Amino acid sequence: MWSELRDLREGQDLGTPPRGGEPVALVVDGKPVTVPAGSSVMLAAATGRCPVPKLCATDTLEAFGSCRVCLVEIQGRKGYPAACTTLVEPGMVVTTQSPRLHELRKGVVELYLSDFPKEDVPGGWSELHETLQQVGVTGHPYGQGENHLQAPVDDSNPYFLFDPAKCIVCSRCVRACEEIQGTFALTIQGRGFASQVAASQGERFLDSECVSCGACVQACPTHSLVEKSLFEGGYQRAQSPKA
Repeated sequence: MWSELRDLREGQDLGTPPRGGEPVALVVDGKPVTVPAGSSVMLAAATGRCPVPKLCATDTLEAFGSCRVCLVEIQGRKGYPAACTTLVEPGMVVTTQSPRLHELRKGVVELYLSDFPKEDVPGGWSELHETLQQVGVTGHPYGQGENHLQAPVDDSNPYFLFDPAKCIVCSRCVRACEEIQGTFALTIQGRGFASQVAASQGERFLDSECVSCGACVQACPTHSLVEKSLFEGGYQRAQSPKA
């Protein structure tokens, strides 16, 4: 069971899957931590009760390293490596909180919010909003630039909908479709600003190879993919789920 593998508080996400190698001892934010070899720095930080903010990482999927929110400092190394894709080493000394890290994470998250529906920022209930609280961000300093806020919602599937305006292209849905379900129904089409989640060859979800398993919905950190049953009277942004 995941809770047994985590050996942590029920419901806490380690960020990357648990491993089963030999014990490796390191220090995270001044605390001694021991985790199996092959574990990520993110997992070690979570084990030491020093969770690192994240968006593209979850312990049900292999690390991807795309969101750049989980940057950390490692003694003796240059730069700011991603905690999810950096493996632990014996004697490693990791810092997860510092003024510079806060500045970097804040800048990254503000860029995400610059192309996110502003009405959905206050009072939100997704994993993205938990990360916003961790980083201390409530908005962004940028003007209204090019965005995806008018992209149409795909509500063709009877069980869930896809609101591309809330998608941050973290690829968690694509990876869940591949790693958990093995359907390969989702892809990322385009490059740069034009990147977008697509079902099959740009079809509606109902017309695609999607089998409605729900793995993508469970993996989505922003509720861009979300169950229809949560919304009484139909989907509206900035709407709380029904009890």
